[in-house]
Amino acid sequence: MKIERRKPLTARAGLMGVGLDTYWEQFPGLLDELMKKMEKLEQKLAANQVEVISFGMVDNAQRAFEALPKIKAADLDILFVDMLTYATSATFGAIVREMNVPVVLVALQPLSALDYEHATTYMQLCNDDLCSVPEFTGVAIRMGKTPPPLVLGMLEGDAAADAQLAEWCRVAHVLHDLRRARIGHLGHVLEAMLDMQTDPTAVTAQFGCHVVQCEADQMMPIYRSIDPAGEEVAAMKKRILDFFDTPDPVSDPLTCKLTDADLETAAVVAVTLEKYIAAKSLDGLAYYYEGEPGSPVRKLVTNFIVGNSLLTSAGFPMCGEFDIKTCLAMLIMDRLEIGGSFAEFHPVDFANDTVLVGHDGPHHLNIADRRPVIRSLKKYHGKPGSGAGVEFNIKTGPITMLSIGVKADGKFKFIIAEGESVAGPIPPTGNTNTHGKFLPDVRTFLSRWVAEGPTHHFALGIGHHAETIRKVADALGIEAVIIPAGR
Repeated sequence: MKIERRKPLTARAGLMGVGLDTYWEQFPGLLDELMKKMEKLEQKLAANQVEVISFGMVDNAQRAFEALPKIKAADLDILFVDMLTYATSATFGAIVREMNVPVVLVALQPLSALDYEHATTYMQLCNDDLCSVPEFTGVAIRMGKTPPPLVLGMLEGDAAADAQLAEWCRVAHVLHDLRRARIGHLGHVLEAMLDMQTDPTAVTAQFGCHVVQCEADQMMPIYRSIDPAGEEVAAMKKRILDFFDTPDPVSDPLTCKLTDADLETAAVVAVTLEKYIAAKSLDGLAYYYEGEPGSPVRKLVTNFIVGNSLLTSAGFPMCGEFDIKTCLAMLIMDRLEIGGSFAEFHPVDFANDTVLVGHDGPHHLNIADRRPVIRSLKKYHGKPGSGAGVEFNIKTGPITMLSIGVKADGKFKFIIAEGESVAGPIPPTGNTNTHGKFLPDVRTFLSRWVAEGPTHHFALGIGHHAETIRKVADALGIEAVIIPAGR
């Protein structure tokens, strides 16, 4: 079972071809052939859920300056430069100087090798995609920019090159949504968690998104308007029961089989959340609030867990304990289509050289290895309230973690690691956990992880994607470190 996205993935990808105008009179038909090459690249990019804005051929300095205002006005998330044949760096220098989005050079030649026996200058020019790449990267450095990355390969039948293009389109998805996101911030930091404190202005400065200050009381009119016996709640109950298992308790006396009362509360709150985020036009929400004991506000704000897991799985990251940094990390992972559950480290299993990785929510249910479980909890440990809790293992296999820390100078830092989710028993406590295995061993890994200054939360996704996340960090101008796996 899979929860569908609330909004489709998209990004604005610019595409410009480069060549040398001198060639067109010298070699009739060359320009047309090169433009057909560019059309094939445009089709490849469009197949990766991006809107492609083509700026055509830029083949001399004058056309570069003419194209620049159009490129800047297109509100791009990424710019692909198709190295169609040799081109002078005057076609590139003025443009790269002004870019504040990733610029990717693409050199995909039609032939795997020249037909040397029948080779001609025309044939060489059709396959000269690499020739001016050193000139372009060198000029980028002289313009004060980092050298643009290169996708090098063949135009057809090159799975590695196609995978690199797809990866850059996923990075563009992240950047597109980060720049336009409205992330709700509701409540306050869980008392005494100093690592949770985050400056909303710093978030906008670094990521581009707007932080929307929200109030729990703003939800109450919606909450009071919902009829627990109405069709909306009945539909939400069915959705919950269709998706989750509700087993009997096992060993933890704090848990019991999901009660009708907790199911009803979870459904009413889930409907409230969906109506509230629509009313506020939010793309994510980080929250923590307690409310007066016994009040309707407390009942509302302490029963987000089921609804927030459904939302997170639909591409709307919900993050507990007011941790907006991890909310952004979850959004990044979701837009890379690798999940993004709210997680922290739990007890170490020294016998199996693993560490339990999980939290009491929110979770990305689409990365569960089997049907997720809901249990009723008589109390939430360390927090007020009681109600339904979500429990599951994530899929076994490769995993990636991203924590966003804050350094002494106030700047953000990505701490990234790869490991494995391995099969093993998890405590039946109504919380999500998985056994994480990391190289070279769990003691060394955890010592290296904590030494980099992460927050105690992180986003957890499936697959090994550390280098892709580093590309996101580079595009945002954020320091990133990947925890080494060697001894």
